[in-house]
Formats: sequence, structure tokens, C-alpha cells
Amino acid sequence: MAMNLLHRLLCRSAMWERASATRIVPWALSGLDLGASALEIGPGYGANVRALLDRADTLTGVEIDPVLAARLRTRHGSAITVVDGDGADMPFPPRQFDSVVCFTMLHHVPTPSQQDALFADALRVLRPGGVFAGSDGIDSRMFRLIHLGDTCVPVPPETAADRLTRIGFTDVEIETGTTSFRFRARRPS
Repeated sequence: MAMNLLHRLLCRSAMWERASATRIVPWALSGLDLGASALEIGPGYGANVRALLDRADTLTGVEIDPVLAARLRTRHGSAITVVDGDGADMPFPPRQFDSVVCFTMLHHVPTPSQQDALFADALRVLRPGGVFAGSDGIDSRMFRLIHLGDTCVPVPPETAADRLTRIGFTDVEIETGTTSFRFRARRPS
């Protein structure tokens, strides 16, 4: 996963953490109960950690970038369990989490097939009835400009429901905003 300097500066800024805590996470998770045990795939710089800690008893993050994983451990201590790993091949047993979430990171997964592998592994680690939810950006000229030099493979919201259903999720909902979309899906009971 490559990110340009501007993108890295933005993602680790207090401004982005505020936006995530006050707009992104509340919109993406509105009305959802994450249960006791939540997993965030791709927490990156940790912009969502504080907002997620208010919604779950325990929070685990799986982060592919070892530098960011180490930064998360230093910054948040024992508040979040950070595991080095790939969201498409997570080192967790099946049915471990009540919820799995990811925010504004799916477009950094290099191919649609790897995105689908991430969806499948999210399903695998969810308990029956568990929720998979989050958000991602919508492709546009501005979106592409921010991501110049980055790994950037946007997930088209109009295909997301079919992709999640094909993986095995039920109760799939996609809602599109002006610059992003949110998704919710459940592992069958």
C-alpha cells in the first residue's frame, strides 16, 4: 500500500481525526451496535480508535504496515490490541469478533480480487449475526488528485452490495453520500 506525502500528512493530522470522530465513524455506524468485541481492518494512523473505543468493550486492529502498527501501539497503548497482518488473510480464528469495521481504506487494497478476499476474511472472523460495516471514498477527479502516486483502486458503490452478497453476507445495505459511501452487512446467524 503506497501513500503519497500529502496523503500521509492528512491521515495523521488532528483535523482528520476530528473529521473521522465527528462525521465519518458516526455516519458509517449510525444505529449499529458493534457488540463487545470489534475489529478494525486497516486502522492506519489511528484516526478512528477513540471513536470506536466508545462503541465496543474491546478493540483490535489489524494493520498491514509495520511502521503504522508500531505507531498505533505506542500512541494507544493497551486501549487497542494491534496485530501486524493483511486484512485479506488475518491471523485470527473463525468467529472471533462481534463486528468488523474499516474506514476509508478499501481503495488502498491493490485489486478488486484482493478487496473481495478482505471481505471474505471479514466474514470468516465474524461471529454469526455479526456486522461488517464502514465507509470508503467515491471515485472522482478530486479523489484521484489526492491519491496521485498512491495505490488507489476505488470500490464502486453500485457493485459493493453484489460483491458482499456473493461472499456470503446478508442484510447488505449501501448508502451513497456526496464524497463517500457507507456499507453494512451481516454474517448469517
